[in-house]
Amino acid sequence: MPLAQLFRTKSIDAIMGQSDFDGAALRKVLGPLSLVALGIGAIIGTGIFATIGSASAGDASRPGAGPALVLSFVLTAGVCGFTALCYAEFASMVPVAGSAYTYAYATLGELVAWIVGWDLLLEYAIGNTAVAIAWAGYADAFLRGLHVNLPAWLIADYRTAASARPWVLAQAPHVFGVPIVFNALAVLIVALLTVLLVWGVRESARFNGAMVVVKLAILAFFVLVSMRFVAPANWHPVAPNGFSGVGAGAAIIFFAYIGFDAVSTCAEECKNPSRDMPVGILGSLVVCTLIYVVVAAVFSGLIPYSELVKLDETQRSEALAVAMTYARMPGWMVGVVALGSVVAQTAVLLVFQLGQARILLAMARDGVLPPFFARVHPRYRTPHVATIATGLLVGGVSAFANIDEMVDLTNIGTLFAFIIVCFGTIVLRFREPLRARPFRVPFGPVIVPGLGILSCLALVAYLPPASWARFVAWLVVGLALYATYGFRRSRLRIGAATGR
Repeated sequence: MPLAQLFRTKSIDAIMGQSDFDGAALRKVLGPLSLVALGIGAIIGTGIFATIGSASAGDASRPGAGPALVLSFVLTAGVCGFTALCYAEFASMVPVAGSAYTYAYATLGELVAWIVGWDLLLEYAIGNTAVAIAWAGYADAFLRGLHVNLPAWLIADYRTAASARPWVLAQAPHVFGVPIVFNALAVLIVALLTVLLVWGVRESARFNGAMVVVKLAILAFFVLVSMRFVAPANWHPVAPNGFSGVGAGAAIIFFAYIGFDAVSTCAEECKNPSRDMPVGILGSLVVCTLIYVVVAAVFSGLIPYSELVKLDETQRSEALAVAMTYARMPGWMVGVVALGSVVAQTAVLLVFQLGQARILLAMARDGVLPPFFARVHPRYRTPHVATIATGLLVGGVSAFANIDEMVDLTNIGTLFAFIIVCFGTIVLRFREPLRARPFRVPFGPVIVPGLGILSCLALVAYLPPASWARFVAWLVVGLALYATYGFRRSRLRIGAATGR
């Protein structure tokens, strides 16, 4: 029956056997340190350098957390911790590219897997547009510190310029009366990283490792040099908008934690996934949470909440640099932190681009996307077509998009995928209780995944209604694509129909 075909699952054994698709396997080169570094590289970036401003100050549709931002980080870490344990169990058991998409296919069926894969586009590709936009803002601040001033129309999106900075439109060149405004810096960094990712996963991991060392050193520098400029009076009132502000802040900075799950997309390229995948996922989450709490406490002591609420969208995306400037710290210190943001967000862009390409690879292997996405470069052993397609999408959207809209859309899509992973963990525990699990979620099959589902739903409730509307529209488009292509070309459905 058609309905049964929509929810047909693929066995884990079949998924494992498909990893060498048409003789084009990925290269197994990653160890535990590389995986932890990839996790840190993906997590620490835009969230701590950019969305920390919106989470603390709030915006037109929700209140800010104020100095209680530290509690928002702890709250979000707890939510992600439940889900991270579920990811660790799946990744150690099903070490193939695809992440939550593959896990959903094994537990809840093809239609749910497609929806999750489509949602992961929000997390990785669309989410990366927000990272690219924030990267461009800090790169511009760093260049200004070197007395390199780019034209404003090359570092802004049209909607922000039209609503908050109309002088940018006036200064921009016009073609047939239309002002040309786009984020050229965002496009440039996406293009450069796409080339690196096509070159090889080992080279990409080494580059990421170097950037992780640099950005951790610069965050340590920010904390150390800022401590003597912290004014305890800025921590009062601690929670100017009560728990509603803390909850809204947690929903915003959830974006800061997206990334630990990107480690799972590299499972197929891991040398010992049953041991190293849980280390990479959980280890990177713990390290980043400790760093976030310290940085948030120092940041909220540099600038009072009353000043944060006066910042426009562009200033909030450069929150750490703005706070240091407000505290009258020397310009060279601000420049060092701006450089740190550029490095940090470069690593995030790299890992998310890497993860998205591998999800497209997994979906193409199953036939629900065109087969050219499953092509692996004969020399570099990377999914080069999927990598280039991701680069074109991220670069194109980041040229014109608004960062706050991209963050909200990414958050709701990712929370939905997290809910599916937690639910899938419960389903598979009861469906295949005897299957070997190198890592097991503690306290039984229901408690931790159940808490993960409930906490993700709680964060979704704090997202603005507009993000729900965009999410529903995104799902409608995805379902239309599945109905017209994915369902008809699915290898699982065709194999069942032909008896192969």
